[in-house]
Amino acid sequence: MNQTTVPSSMTTTTTTLSGLRSLYLIRVAFSLIWVALVVTTSASLVSTDRPTVIAAVLLVVYPLWDVVATLLERRMAGTGSMDRVGTTNVALGLATAAGMIVAVFSTIGTALLVFGIWALLSGAIQLVVAIRRRRTVGAQWPMVISGGLSVLAGISFAAMSASATSGLSSVAGYSAFGAFWFLVSVIALSIRSRREKH
Repeated sequence: MNQTTVPSSMTTTTTTLSGLRSLYLIRVAFSLIWVALVVTTSASLVSTDRPTVIAAVLLVVYPLWDVVATLLERRMAGTGSMDRVGTTNVALGLATAAGMIVAVFSTIGTALLVFGIWALLSGAIQLVVAIRRRRTVGAQWPMVISGGLSVLAGISFAAMSASATSGLSSVAGYSAFGAFWFLVSVIALSIRSRREKH
């Protein structure tokens, strides 16, 4: 009876694909729940308003979740110890959460500015990670698009923060689009995984 040995590189890639798909599905679920809570509890808040308690909690939780997702990625995707990019992303998320705690005692506009800076920088990090993974994992074009859009959204939020008419609904839209691209990435990774098996 012949025994086929699967190359370790292929096994590692399969593990990474499976882990990333699972993580991205979790991120989709979180984003959709977060969007629903923002829309139902604070969509009417505009830039000059002070955030409600619920809005403040939601704004602080979002970057903290990104920190958790980065740590989960290391475990679920089998990427080993975090490199400098992962460490930078964790530090950025923690700094943003701290900044948001200060911002939510001010106005929605201030919170939008902090959120915008974070979206810009985290989007740039996402671009770097996606470009790195193109060679080893593949199927990273949705994450490249998502990272690029996050950079643009961050710039937009920072610009909108000075407007008296901007509100939290724009942040909900950002998260909803993020969920969409994570879902597209799950599909792309599934297609890639099937090709790896064949």
